[in-house]
Amino acid sequence: MPHLDLHFNPRELSDEEIAKMADELCKVLKSYLATSDSAISIALTRVSADDWKETVYDPIIAPRLGTLFKNPGYTL
Repeated sequence: MPHLDLHFNPRELSDEEIAKMADELCKVLKSYLATSDSAISIALTRVSADDWKETVYDPIIAPRLGTLFKNPGYTL
């Protein structure tokens, strides 16, 4: 039962683009984890660049830098 919690701010995405991204992410999870749509949950949260450090980097990324599978190429 995978759950994916993605925070993003690369650019503004339309609701249609976000739905397509969620669909593509589901396909990846089903492929690699041999699971079904009914077992997957996905949260997609838009975060402004101005709020990124306080909302995402400090509480989520920085404490886990030693255990992330892919570290960011930036520090804040």
